[in-house]
Amino acid sequence: MTTNDTYAVQRPRRSIAGGTPLAIDLRGAHKRFGDVHAVKGIDLTIRSGEIVAFLGPNGAGKTTTIDMILGLSQPDEGSSEIFGMAPHLAIRRGLVSAVMQTGGLLSDYTVEETCRFTASVFSNTRPVEEVLARAGITELADRRVGKCSGGEKQRLRFALALLSDPALILLDEPTTGMDVEGRREFWKAIRADAQQGRTVVFATHYLEEADAYADRIILVRKGEIVADGTAGQIKSLASGRTVRATLPGADEATLRGIPGADSIEIRGDTVLVHSGDSDKVAHHLLTTTNAHDLEITARGLEEAFIALTGDDTTTEETR
Repeated sequence: MTTNDTYAVQRPRRSIAGGTPLAIDLRGAHKRFGDVHAVKGIDLTIRSGEIVAFLGPNGAGKTTTIDMILGLSQPDEGSSEIFGMAPHLAIRRGLVSAVMQTGGLLSDYTVEETCRFTASVFSNTRPVEEVLARAGITELADRRVGKCSGGEKQRLRFALALLSDPALILLDEPTTGMDVEGRREFWKAIRADAQQGRTVVFATHYLEEADAYADRIILVRKGEIVADGTAGQIKSLASGRTVRATLPGADEATLRGIPGADSIEIRGDTVLVHSGDSDKVAHHLLTTTNAHDLEITARGLEEAFIALTGDDTTTEETR
């Protein structure tokens, strides 16, 4: 995948109070499916040029929220605008593209044929050769889609999304099937696009990607936003630290009495103790056990995700 400093992201021409309108402006959105209240009054504003990770457990209401943003589903209450206009108008102008995890590809077409066929539905597009290079799949142009790997198909979907030169792109598990190098190059290209003004919203189960590449992380639980901030701010919401130590032969009975421990994990000879008082845990391990090689770390994004979105009550099914 390559980057190109001259790759110009089209800007929405409409402005509000002399400036560029919000890329996404979702206000007081509610959505119900029968007795299920899938989205409960979400307010979501995203500025142009932001890279935003939209995260939550399965059934949190992420898909329903994205459908309302795109106008694929109408909120029962509230409103949705993209660049200051109704979603269908923004999409009609080619300002919005989406990269989904599955579907949308014809196996018998080549990669290049797929791009040219898709380009034909737009009045104005970027050159096919350019988007293939942008997605890092120029060498796959003559390969039939059915012969492509999962990661290659994801890159093809990314190329298709770039054809209309969108100002907003939504990504659903964008790096599924890519190897480590492919993921790194993909996010390098995404960052370069954001610097040119493109807005990126993505959902992923790779929390390390959200940690490394998102300007902002939004966590959703049971149809409500429970956290919104930078990766550092989100991590700080998960109180406590983790004490990691080597303790051969450890068992739950031995560790049950550790003072200040919130939870304990045993992984072979390694013990991980999650606690709000790491000093007390470390003192206990060093003075009453044979533990060594202690390491105390702040909780990471994964711990924050679990703490903030974990279900401690009866689960209400959402979409």
